[in-house]
Amino acid sequence: MSTSSAVPSPATFLEQMTLIRSFEERSAASFAAGRSPGTCTCVGQEASAVGVVAALRPDDLILTNHRSAGHLLARGADPGRLMAEIMGRATGYCGGKSGTLHVSAKELGVILTSTIVGGELSLAPGVALSLSMSGSDAVVACFFGDGAACEGIFHEALNLAAVWKLPVLFVCENNEWQAFVHRRETMLTENIASRAAGYGIEGRTVDGNDAEAVFAAAAEAVGRIRETKMPFLLETKTYRLRGHFEPDDQGYVDKDELASWKARDPIATLRARLVESGALSAAEAAAIDRRVADRLDTAFAFAAESPWPSLDQLTTHVYA
Repeated sequence: MSTSSAVPSPATFLEQMTLIRSFEERSAASFAAGRSPGTCTCVGQEASAVGVVAALRPDDLILTNHRSAGHLLARGADPGRLMAEIMGRATGYCGGKSGTLHVSAKELGVILTSTIVGGELSLAPGVALSLSMSGSDAVVACFFGDGAACEGIFHEALNLAAVWKLPVLFVCENNEWQAFVHRRETMLTENIASRAAGYGIEGRTVDGNDAEAVFAAAAEAVGRIRETKMPFLLETKTYRLRGHFEPDDQGYVDKDELASWKARDPIATLRARLVESGALSAAEAAAIDRRVADRLDTAFAFAAESPWPSLDQLTTHVYA
């Protein structure tokens, strides 16, 4: 049985978040330069990704959505192979066949990335059932957004997981936007986690821009799932700082609201807190930036130099 890893240091969270942000910004720049397809970024949501994933064991499984780069990189995905996948190259995690929206990585326990809103919710109970039937005490972490929480499958999945007592950590990354529609136009309740009571399970809302708070809440939730054999609904309150899909000028976004959330940028906030407290020097913070930049220089060069899939791969992995 796998055991939980040590609690990451805040500096580790900062470096992971910086890696995710830089990867996403470079991906967007690559698209703008015509070198790769467009993508749905998770810019602004990095603290949610690193906090939740850090609370998981290596044998826990992950199902994610169209903003998956943060979850994959937090889980340990190689940024070169991830970018190669986005570019459609043979060295990518799925041989260049999934692109940015359907990445899976068996070796990381990432079952799938679903571009269908709520698609991962429809599969999470089944994956959890397989774990339960095998006698494992591993947990399934299922990431989705507030838009998916307005889908019927959200209610079906939570109800089924509760009735069958399935080990699912439902993680709603509430980024306030459902594509081009603001959350307040589609729901009257302030907290999605409050819906957990309707299914007889526990729920909690946490500041999704604070990686340490997210980690603490996720670790407690995972512990409760293993203890009670019941699902848990965790809501991380965050904000999508870039548009729905690249390119997107965010002309529909209230400028004051966007500015207020940019002032709460999870990376800048954590960096400032660590430097001001003396936990991280300015030189150490700069060293993190250099390490990330060097790593991504290597990763993007690897992806750009990787070969395209050969024609004999055209009909592989086709099941029907």
